[in-house]
Amino acid sequence: MIKKAALLNAIAGTNRGLLASEPQKQSILAAIATLEDQNPTPRPLEATNLLEGNWRLLYTTSKALLNIDRLPIYKLGQIYQCIRIETTSVYNIAEIYGLPYLEGLVSVAAKFEPVSERRVQVKFQRSIVGLQRLIGYTSPENFIQQIVAGKKFTALDVPINSETQQGWLDITYIDENLRIGRGNEGSVFVLSKT
Repeated sequence: MIKKAALLNAIAGTNRGLLASEPQKQSILAAIATLEDQNPTPRPLEATNLLEGNWRLLYTTSKALLNIDRLPIYKLGQIYQCIRIETTSVYNIAEIYGLPYLEGLVSVAAKFEPVSERRVQVKFQRSIVGLQRLIGYTSPENFIQQIVAGKKFTALDVPINSETQQGWLDITYIDENLRIGRGNEGSVFVLSKT
């Protein structure tokens, strides 16, 4: 698909949006809108086989995510969003790199509830921030298994009041390996399936 390739080409080299200039951001948003108009899955929440799995962030306008890179001596590594349909759970995991042996992790676990054909209400439940070595982090899959098993981590591991900390996300495009979403704070997310 030419439009999909055009979007992927436009976001290449922007480091998930960290390095995007204003003209690039405008061009990327136009490419996203064009692709959204051609969404092959008009009711994305019914396409559970496409939604389920681990997704890696390719591009975002989310200041909350991009600002993680502004921490002194640390750089933002990969960011994942892992969706588990059966338990209506979503796990956001950001890997952080800097000094050797002090690699970090910022993670939020949440529940989601479909409220329309393409919108989910997200209620955040737990935040985990710490050093990857102390947490025993090796991969998103392994980390999620530990969360599901109820492990309490050697980290800043705190519950979140889901009544006050919530938002929504519209899934505006999804196919076998690409997903685009728009959040309640106006942010855009482009992810690829891992």
